[in-house]
Amino acid sequence: MDVLVINCGSSSLKYQLINTDTEEVLASGLCDRIGISGGQFSYKPKGGEKTTQDVDMPDHEVAVKLVLNALVNQKDGILKSLDEIKATGHRIVHGGEHFTHSALVNDEVIKHIEECADLAPLHNPAHLLGIRACQHLMPNKPMVAVFDTAFHQTMPPRAYIYGIPNEYYEKYKIRRYGFHGTSHSYVSKRTAEFLGIPLENSKIITCHLGNGSSICAIENGKSVDTSMGLTPLEGLVMGTRSGDLDPAIIDYIAQKENLSTKEVLNILNKKSGVLGISGLSSDFRDLLAADEQGDLKARFAREVFAYRVAKYIGAYTAALTGVDAIAFCAGVGENAKFIRGKIVSHLQFLGITLDEQANLDTVGKEGIISTKDSKVKVCVIPTNEELMIARDTRTLVLGKHL
Repeated sequence: MDVLVINCGSSSLKYQLINTDTEEVLASGLCDRIGISGGQFSYKPKGGEKTTQDVDMPDHEVAVKLVLNALVNQKDGILKSLDEIKATGHRIVHGGEHFTHSALVNDEVIKHIEECADLAPLHNPAHLLGIRACQHLMPNKPMVAVFDTAFHQTMPPRAYIYGIPNEYYEKYKIRRYGFHGTSHSYVSKRTAEFLGIPLENSKIITCHLGNGSSICAIENGKSVDTSMGLTPLEGLVMGTRSGDLDPAIIDYIAQKENLSTKEVLNILNKKSGVLGISGLSSDFRDLLAADEQGDLKARFAREVFAYRVAKYIGAYTAALTGVDAIAFCAGVGENAKFIRGKIVSHLQFLGITLDEQANLDTVGKEGIISTKDSKVKVCVIPTNEELMIARDTRTLVLGKHL
C-alpha cells in the first residue's frame, strides 16, 4: 500500500511516498518558499538522482500539484497513475487534549485542528492548507492526521499541570502538551527492539536533539513526561528558542527595551537559544566549525546545550525512578559526537561510561555508544517520523475497510 506523507509548514512542504508493505521510501522531496518569490521544488525517486527546479508556488495547492505530477512523470516518476496512492498521511503539530491517537480526517477532525490553531499559530493553519489542497486534488483519497501531541496524552496530571490558578486550565486548557511525539514514539519502540528489552517493561529516555529539541520520559512504552510545554518554546535551549527561563524576564526585557510582549516572545522563539548565546548561528554544524577555529562563544553555546540535556536526563531518571536506556535521535543527536560526549560525561552517576570509539563511529546510524559494562545503555537511534505517519495511516485506512 503506497502512502503519501505530507508535512506542511507555512512556506514549505516536505513529502515522502512510502510503500507500507516493504516500508521503503519510493520518492521524497521538498517544496520550499511557498508563497514567496524564489520557490524551489526538489524530487528524488528511489534509486534515482535528486533534481531541483526553480518554480514559483503561490500556494500549497500548487505545491501539492507539483508533487503529484513528479510522482507520475514519464521520465523519472515512480508511479504509473495516482490511483496507486491509497492514502495521505499528514503531520499535525497540535491536537490539544482531544486527540490521543491519529485520526481519519473528516469535518469534525478539521474543526478540532482549527480550534487548536491558537496553540500552534505557525503550524496548524499550514497543516490545514495541506489537507485542503489534497482534498481538492485527490477528493476520494482517505487522509489521516497524525498529531505530535497525541503520544504525550498519557502523561499524568502531575506532569502536565502548571502551577497557575486552575481556572486557566479549566477555561483555556493551559497545560503541558509536549511535541515531537511521533519521533519519541518511534525511537522508544525501536530502542527497545534494538536492545532486546521488552517495551512493556521498560524505562527509556529519548532525546530528540535538533534545531528544535525535546526530551521524553517513557515508561512501558508510554510518555509520562516531556520537556516542551504548552508550546515548543519550553524546555531545552534550542537552535533559536530560549527554552526554560524565569517568566519575569519577558516583562523585564519589554520594559527595558520598550517592546511588546509579542515582540519579546518573537525574540525568545527566533533569536535566542544557541543563536543568541553564540551570536553566530542556530546551525550546530556552523557552531562546530567555529569552535574548531577557536570561537569561544560557539563552544560555550554547545556546552550550555549539552548541560541542559544532561540536566533533563537526570530529572527524568528521577521521574521514572530509574532508567534502562537513553536514546539520541534527530540531526544533532544522530551526528554531533562532541555534544553526545559532553552529555554522557555528566551521567557517570548512573554508572554510564562513554565508549569513545563507538561514539566517533556512530554517525547517522544505529549504535550503542556506552561501554559494555555501563549500567545503562546509551544508543543512537535515527528517528523516522515519516514512517510512523505512514504506519498509522495504513492501520487506520485498512481498519476502516475491514
